[in-house]
Amino acid sequence: MLPYVSCEVACSSISFPQLWGKAGMGDSEPPSHSKDPMKNATFYVMESESAGDGLTAIEALVCSLAETRWRDGKRILIACENEEQANRLDEALWQLPANAFVPHNLAGEGPRYGAPVELAWPQRRGSSPRDLLISLLPQFADFATAFHEVIDFVPYEESLKQLARDRYKAYRSVGFQLNTATPPSPQTTV
Repeated sequence: MLPYVSCEVACSSISFPQLWGKAGMGDSEPPSHSKDPMKNATFYVMESESAGDGLTAIEALVCSLAETRWRDGKRILIACENEEQANRLDEALWQLPANAFVPHNLAGEGPRYGAPVELAWPQRRGSSPRDLLISLLPQFADFATAFHEVIDFVPYEESLKQLARDRYKAYRSVGFQLNTATPPSPQTTV
């Protein structure tokens, strides 16, 4: 198993081979782990811009994905663009029905090792290991390479699609297997 690298280190410009050398592992390259799963990045292609309730369609999908993936046993980091977005998602997660409750906290708050779902932004980063990164960041985040699974989004707005294309290329360049998906249809109640 690979040692956990804190976000402060993973977010810096130090490459992983340099980290291994500094960690005293002897070699300048990390050891081979043939049992490590392939890194996957899934891009959800959005079909609308807003979802109502003060959330964008992407933010509403993030809440739904966080609920589903947490129920699958994943510890999740939601990397928000800014503190305002993190607070908006925090409030939206608290407003979910009781049967859809998602234990979460803003980075730096909550239990010592964080709740299963943590909301972070560039000025306040998560501090405990996570299984899944849900990225709302406009640019590729170097720390994404510390995750085996990433969820990202292709916005509906034409002006933002180029940023998504750039992130897609960046994930591919660092060895992620790439997938695209369409968001599930909103469930209607009768």
